Amino acid sequence: MYSHIEEKMKKTLNVLDSQLGEIRAGRANPKVLDKILVSYYGVPTPINQMANIMVPEARMITIQPWDASILKDIEKEIQKSDLGINPTNDGKMIRLVFPELTEERRKALVKDIKKIAEDTKVAIRSIRRDGIEEFKAKEKASEITEDDLRDAEEKIQKLTDKYVAEIDAACADKEKEIMSI
Repeated sequence: MYSHIEEKMKKTLNVLDSQLGEIRAGRANPKVLDKILVSYYGVPTPINQMANIMVPEARMITIQPWDASILKDIEKEIQKSDLGINPTNDGKMIRLVFPELTEERRKALVKDIKKIAEDTKVAIRSIRRDGIEEFKAKEKASEITEDDLRDAEEKIQKLTDKYVAEIDAACADKEKEIMSI
């Protein structure tokens, strides 16, 4: 009865997780490459599907393509992306070295995280509103009773509270990670 509402909230939380993973926190995280697509035989392909990606050091990512002929294309796409890191190509692999974060940049990242969290909470509340509207329509059509509507509103609110708490926890963890680097 509420599974579709919870499913939407889970998807919203998954989007938050991927957004937080893409935030470059000074520590090398292969997820920052997820949005970069390289034309591979005419097909836009994610780097992780055409290369071995490793994190040999805390602030370095190495990309070793299975097909060496694609190395220059990967390098070009990384340079075009908004990563802000210049790749070094030694003919066999690409190295991405992440610089230390300044205090100013850390504070800006924390501000970005808070904005992402707030946007995600708005999405969760929107799902709650839609769910409650759905049950109000059922009550109006005499499919459910007033008591059922009240129960539905309580359960949907509990789901909302649960997911808002998860959003707060995920964002607090990311903020702690950024500020402790």
